[in-house]
Amino acid sequence: MNALPTMKSKVDIAIERIKTFCPPEGYHLAFSGGKDSCTIERLSRMAGVPFVAHYGNTTVEPKELRQFIHKYYPEVIWHLPKLSMFQLIVKKGIPPTRRRRFCCEFLKEYLGNGEVVLTGIRHEESSGRANRKMVHPCSKDSTKSFVNPIIDWTSVDVWEFIADENIPYCKLYDEGYKRIGCVMCPLASISNRRMDAQRFPKFYQAYLKAFDKMLKRRIENNKPPTTWHTAQDVMDWWLKNPEPRTPDEQETFGFFTQSMD
Repeated sequence: MNALPTMKSKVDIAIERIKTFCPPEGYHLAFSGGKDSCTIERLSRMAGVPFVAHYGNTTVEPKELRQFIHKYYPEVIWHLPKLSMFQLIVKKGIPPTRRRRFCCEFLKEYLGNGEVVLTGIRHEESSGRANRKMVHPCSKDSTKSFVNPIIDWTSVDVWEFIADENIPYCKLYDEGYKRIGCVMCPLASISNRRMDAQRFPKFYQAYLKAFDKMLKRRIENNKPPTTWHTAQDVMDWWLKNPEPRTPDEQETFGFFTQSMD
């Protein structure tokens, strides 16, 4: 029976992966301030490879996360999108959902074009990432590729490495958050999104204001009517992690699809 890999062997393998696939000009390190990107940042330093860490500010990250990055990773390059999340919602005429995740594409996935992007993506994170390869090209941009050195690590591995290396991490993890990033992200669980709504009331109110402007803009642009009458209607629907299951939702979602064109 083969012995299970030790933490040291996992670290050694990750470092070797980083060295092996590093381009001459170095990596574009995708940095979010979360535990996985902090792990990748430290592993890259241990590997001794050239890299520049980039943070795509989506405009809806909690201040605790932004303050953490400023304090412990001052060398990270910040990128601001042309539109904030709230402006984007008004423009698109729909909140972002699991199926219509336009926010990620517009707010952060545009970074790293023409580069080799180093990430902390792991199989364990989601079903969508379970089949991700350790090295793969970008499906939307042929000039970009990804290297995911800790793709096969577990959360336990990440936290053990953070403890062993005494790596600072955002204090929101100590409040019970397992993943941190955009407040009320549609990819998060319903319970986490509702926890966000309570923990970050200013963001909750900002989303409501955006939904109100969105509804008014739909009327001004003569968009087909929806089943929503108020911003709170939109919020209540959105916090259910909506998918078009009922005939009414399917009809409404059809209007959304048209508005995305």
